[in-house]
Amino acid sequence: TLVFKYGSMFGIVMAFQKFDIFKGTFFGQEWASNHGFGNFIYLFKMEKFWNSVRNTLLISGIKIALGIIVPLLLAILINEVSKKWFSRFVQTMYFLPFFLSWIILGSILLEMFAYGGVVNTVLEKIFGSRIMFFLDNGWFRTLVILSDVWKGMGYNMVIFLAAIMGVDPTLYEAAELDGCTPNQMFWKITIPLIRPILVYVMITSMIGGLQMFDVPQILTNGKGGPDRTSTTMIMYLNNHLFSK
Repeated sequence: TLVFKYGSMFGIVMAFQKFDIFKGTFFGQEWASNHGFGNFIYLFKMEKFWNSVRNTLLISGIKIALGIIVPLLLAILINEVSKKWFSRFVQTMYFLPFFLSWIILGSILLEMFAYGGVVNTVLEKIFGSRIMFFLDNGWFRTLVILSDVWKGMGYNMVIFLAAIMGVDPTLYEAAELDGCTPNQMFWKITIPLIRPILVYVMITSMIGGLQMFDVPQILTNGKGGPDRTSTTMIMYLNNHLFSK
């Protein structure tokens, strides 16, 4: 507790200092200009910083919505499967991408959605044309969002499934005797009882969305996609730091 809660406070202090690693600890540093807010003023004046903020909010907002809705629907469907072996098989298949690093998944996506990749080959045979996924703003941003949702939906699905299985089945039996439809049981019983889990997944998804870095970094080699439409805040700060 002392290390993780109080020790991290020194990082907050560092944001208000003109930190120099060669001057030792936090106690030997000079305060930033403008009463300590010089670093923040410099940050807000950085070129295209606000564009990266908009990108982050847009991408993370859609990711949070899909990252909750899709796993929740999958958990509900799997919970209705009577054959346990099939249920476990499906859970394993959906959960597998979560164990793979973005280096592996990014390489697969780059090969699949390349102009001469498998996806474009299929599209050309069906529709007669190919799509430049990595050069089109809309398609590339969609690819970033869906790939991130795909990687994490297995983890969220297992959490939702455990929460749904923890609901007392007698509640559904009583509701069914009272003439409730499956839709009514979902909104009146399932959702209220798993609300704490929904809040937990939403908070963790928000944190992950605001910290998004690896997906666009790997798919764009740090360039942020066409017109930098997928440059997130962490990406921009990282590129700015190592470009100096």
